[in-house]
Parts: sequence; structure tokens; C-alpha cells
Amino acid sequence: MGSKNIGDLLNAAGITWGSFMGGFNLGFTNSNGTTGCLRSSTGLAGTTGDFVPHHAFFQYYTSTANPTHARPASAAEIGHDGPANHQYDVRDFTEAVTRGNLPAVSFVKAQAYQDGHAGYSDPLDEQTFLVSLINLLQQQDSWKSTAVVILYDDSDGWYDHQMGPIVNQSTGSADALTGLNACGTAATSLPGIDAGNVHALGRCGYGMRQPLLVISPYALENFVDHSVTDQSSVIHFIEDNWLGGQRIGQGSFDSVSNSLSQMFNFKAIRTDGTLILNPQTGEPTQ
Repeated sequence: MGSKNIGDLLNAAGITWGSFMGGFNLGFTNSNGTTGCLRSSTGLAGTTGDFVPHHAFFQYYTSTANPTHARPASAAEIGHDGPANHQYDVRDFTEAVTRGNLPAVSFVKAQAYQDGHAGYSDPLDEQTFLVSLINLLQQQDSWKSTAVVILYDDSDGWYDHQMGPIVNQSTGSADALTGLNACGTAATSLPGIDAGNVHALGRCGYGMRQPLLVISPYALENFVDHSVTDQSSVIHFIEDNWLGGQRIGQGSFDSVSNSLSQMFNFKAIRTDGTLILNPQTGEPTQ
């Protein structure tokens, strides 16, 4: 695609950033001997390939794609312009953290067996990935200025009793939330976003609610946010924090989504701002 994304906005502003995907480094060989596009790992749910191409969000855009999976010229390049074009392996994130080279903004996705997707990833494997990563971040000097947002794909789950609000009008064969062709018209598909853009069919949503967690020494303690947020709220927060409120435009929902700022108190850092957990049990260790 030739449209803009948040990576383009960060590049234009000179903000370091990176997308770190499990299995992206095709030159790495796993302990089971698999490598390249066939790298695989075995977890509690079975064996699956490490890299999921259609989950690599920045690969969809010409400006931020790294179709050959080119490696960064050096560890110091991570977060900056270079051969990798800001697209890295999740192992590169760990290296950047331990070297004190953490980009200002990072998007991190686990190897498939740890990414929490039903059918091929067990929640305990997902827990191991998340806890290990957050434990590592908490042990760095940079933790005092770090926020981790954990969010999930809209899985079409049917387990929630509360229907999400209809925030976008749309009509088309993909509109199944309230019935086919039963959610407005294409002419009103993006109210308040882009009046001239009628492409967003099948985006009537929201669907079922999904977890969204904020972990930070500035996160509000024992707080449950009741405002309506979605995945684009993370983009909204990044834009407010680093880009002076600039928005992607082009019909992107970041312009109408709520931010995540209400989940923080940036005027006071908590003195007990760390909590180290056991990756296997999830229980506190210190």
C-alpha cells in the first residue's frame, strides 16, 4: 500500500522506532534445526512456524516494508534508518534493550507459539513471553521512562456479554455485526474522519471487547479504564506523546479513537514501580 502509517510519521519527525516480529530473522537457526521461512518452535499447543507473514503489519506498506528481511547493518542501527527499514526480529528487541539502544517507540510481536492466538498458542507460553520481556524492561535504567501496552487482535470471540458501540457507519456484505447491509451506507462510512472517503465497508464494529493493559511506573494503580478505546488508541497516544497530536488521516481511526493518557499519571512516578514475576507461574518473585 502507498498510504501513510505511524512509522512514516515517526520517520518524518526523526523519532527512533522499530517493529520486532517473532521469526523475522531468516538467517537464524532454531535449536530444532529449522531456519529461514521454515523456522518453527514447539510449545504447549504443538509445533508452528515462528513467523506469520500476514501479522507483520508494516510489511503491507511500501514505505516501511522489508520484503527481503534484510538485517540491520549493526546493533546500533536498530531504531534508525538502514537496510532493515525499521523491521527486525524479536530477538533484536532484546539485544537493543540490553545494549541501552531501545527505540523511542517499539511494536513487538512474539513468535507464533507465544503470541496468544487460539489454536496454535497456549496462554502459558504467551505468559512466558510477556513476563520475560517485561521483567527485562523493568531491570533497565530506562524503565523510569517506559510504558508497555499489551493489546490483542479482535478475535471474533463470542464470549463477551457486552456488545461494543457502533462508532462507524458502513454497509456491505462483510457487515455482520447487526446483520448484512444493516449498518448505514457507504456515503456515511467515515463520519468525522474523512467525509470524501467511502471505502471503509465492513468496519461497522466494534466487535467483542478485548483486554488492553498498561504497565508502567506511571500507570494508575488498581485502575480500570471505562472509556472506549481500541487498537488505534495506541497510535493516538504515540501521536500525542511524540508528534504533537499529528494524525495519519486518510480515514484512519486514530483521529476519532480515545487516547490512553487517562490511564497514566505523568506528574508522579510510583516508588514501587516494578513487579518481577515468575515467567512460568505468573507469581511475584520480588
